[in-house]
Amino acid sequence: MTTLWLSFLFAITILTLTPGFDTALVLRSAAAQGSRRAAATALGVTSGCLAWGVAVGFGLGALLLASEVAYATLKWVGAAYLLYLGLRLLLKKPEAVAEVAVETPAQQGMFACFTRGLLGNMLNPKVGVFYVTFLPQFIPAGASVPLWCFLMALAHMAIGLVWNAVLIGGSHYFSAHLRRPAVQKVMDRLTGVVFIGFAARLALSRH
Repeated sequence: MTTLWLSFLFAITILTLTPGFDTALVLRSAAAQGSRRAAATALGVTSGCLAWGVAVGFGLGALLLASEVAYATLKWVGAAYLLYLGLRLLLKKPEAVAEVAVETPAQQGMFACFTRGLLGNMLNPKVGVFYVTFLPQFIPAGASVPLWCFLMALAHMAIGLVWNAVLIGGSHYFSAHLRRPAVQKVMDRLTGVVFIGFAARLALSRH
């Protein structure tokens, strides 16, 4: 059991450090909206991992793996959401970019950042399929599948929060320059292209 747990922690740490949509979302939030909102975004993303772990433990992940319709439905919804985020950044007007630097909590709340991170993760069926194919390798024979899936997803969430804290802390030193309207405009455009790229990748993925 100890060997399985240590093997899982090693594997999931490597996967957490691999850049992806979640990393781009958190870094963009840190640069544009500050560390508190970036932390809320990171909490949303990692909460999505926990939710997927619970869902896989109770069989939803297996449904995604077995059902072409269920996978395709969630895939297209997720791709549409990523496309929406990307186009929103690409089409943002210059004056709107400048306003980000002085945005008040009432204009862009912590809950909105949390929700954006959560939806970005939960609407990606590849996470569910990954969990349902990855987690069982580390469940001891005869152990409770829901409990172990929850514990492993919780560990993934904790590792993700630590890694995101490092990313957010590192961006803090550059925040004054990153929030300049001209720099922010370039970042929004680049992040928008990245999000659209992830949307296309998800839409073209096969079951």
